[in-house]
Amino acid sequence: INAALDRAEADKAIVIMTGREEVFSAGFDLKVMKAGGTRTVSMLQAGYSLSARLLSYPYPLIAACNGHVLAMGVFMMLAADYVVGTRGDYKVSANEVAIGLPLPRVAEEMLRHRLRPADFQRAGILAEYFPVEKALQAGFFDELVEPGEVMDRATEVAAQLGQLDMWAHRASKLRVRREIIKRIRRKIPLDLKDAVLVGVRGAMAARKKK
Repeated sequence: INAALDRAEADKAIVIMTGREEVFSAGFDLKVMKAGGTRTVSMLQAGYSLSARLLSYPYPLIAACNGHVLAMGVFMMLAADYVVGTRGDYKVSANEVAIGLPLPRVAEEMLRHRLRPADFQRAGILAEYFPVEKALQAGFFDELVEPGEVMDRATEVAAQLGQLDMWAHRASKLRVRREIIKRIRRKIPLDLKDAVLVGVRGAMAARKKK
């Protein structure tokens, strides 16, 4: 993803992010997460840092959410400037608490950045699964379209945003998001420390069961 962003930025390109097979993204690889160690820390650091990079991408960034989106996938999506969702039997959830993980500080920042206060509380503390219509009301999406239309609509949005003055767009984005980007970068080391502690506790619990 970073390599693609490097190329897009060099080309001064508007970016559309999407997924495949009715899933925008399910987030981090849980096998790597559960294994612990340096691979887990490296994966988390890369993912959390990506949130800050996407927030500060200097040209318009659109998320075309083609289905389910969970955990880190949600935080990537919420970093976009405009989010097009898909109608259907899909769910949106920051499900960390449901799978036994405290909500990371970076995740908290990303949810607070877009969601209405009450929905932010339910998403972060209760790991609520939002149907797409409810997710639209909460602030996860800017609009919903019918299945099969999400990329066409995202392309239309890209064309509209391409009429903006890009210097003004970049300057405004960095001005509006400066504080959240600073907070995310400051909190990444704290979240990585927490992840190590959670891994140690998990390993100790597994040994006790044996």
